Amino acid sequence: MVMHETGAPLVLEELELDQPGPGEVRVRIEAAGVCHSDVHYISGGLAARTPIVLGHEGAGIVEEVGDGVSGFRPGDKVVLMWRPRCGECEFCLTGQPAQCALGKVHGQTNGLLRGGTRLSKDGVRYHHLMGDACFAEHAVVSQESLIAIDGDIPSEIAAIVGCAVITGMGTVLNKMPDLTGKSVAIIGAGGVGLSAVIAAQLVGAAQIIVSDVVAARLEKARELGATHTIDSSTEDFTDRVLEITGTGVHYVLEAIGRPATIRAGFEALRPGGTEVIVGLGAVGEELSIPINLLVQGDRKVVGALYGSSNTPVQLPEILRLYRAGRLPLEKLLDQSFPLEDANEAIEHLRTGAVGRPILVP
Repeated sequence: MVMHETGAPLVLEELELDQPGPGEVRVRIEAAGVCHSDVHYISGGLAARTPIVLGHEGAGIVEEVGDGVSGFRPGDKVVLMWRPRCGECEFCLTGQPAQCALGKVHGQTNGLLRGGTRLSKDGVRYHHLMGDACFAEHAVVSQESLIAIDGDIPSEIAAIVGCAVITGMGTVLNKMPDLTGKSVAIIGAGGVGLSAVIAAQLVGAAQIIVSDVVAARLEKARELGATHTIDSSTEDFTDRVLEITGTGVHYVLEAIGRPATIRAGFEALRPGGTEVIVGLGAVGEELSIPINLLVQGDRKVVGALYGSSNTPVQLPEILRLYRAGRLPLEKLLDQSFPLEDANEAIEHLRTGAVGRPILVP
């Protein structure tokens, strides 16, 4: 599915896909999640070179590998990652592959890591969103953007683990290491927020407060372990959190990326509390918070890209927990759409999907 210009509907086109070059892998896509980041690119909140094939949350089967590929062979099931990891830079070696030096390449070029794109039509080169371009039947992906998984993992589950789940669960596990017995408020009950609810329940948070404006999402949050929910279309988030907790929460996870909701989350912290922002704002958007409330309350505001996860380690761990029946990830799946109905799936996400809509090529 191709975006030719900002704001325009995606177009289903047949493109030429080059053979995988050195260090690259051809993947047959079996499932792709529809994420709010895709919507940000369509709306122009995030910038991308066009024409571009969207999709960055996917899973599939390896069909062919290029020269020098290690760790993958035809028939392997893989998860696509929108943040590559080289395994050699300072960040990768210290357990922070989300900050890998290769990460900026995809954003700056909308191509693959070894330069250029592998998609074309009538002599025009098409770009790859986040190096994945998985709103498609097939994709050529750099090996650094793949993780091999067990073949019996359902592809829809594998796809969402590569973005929504690793972001939401990773943020809880990595940025809230002492959450057991404490309180957390989660702003936004989409795929990321609901994944955070599952993680907070897993580690034994005493209070899990979830805010959204869609009643069905709040109902799903309660099903997954939320102890309290706030309908922010009718209730003031900060007031309700203070009413529930008395002193504010230990942690806030903001999964929307809006200055107003970040500010509300900050004001709902107890002294010594931490707000973790995972939602991306529009390019150039800024945040304002009261200095004295920050300093006098010894509060913290931090970001978490990709859940600050060590993906080669934590993504397989999450899938092992899922296979053991500890994580109800299937409850994060919304309805499935054929690839040609991608625009319908995106509109569904915008207007109230509960969990992740899935595209099935």
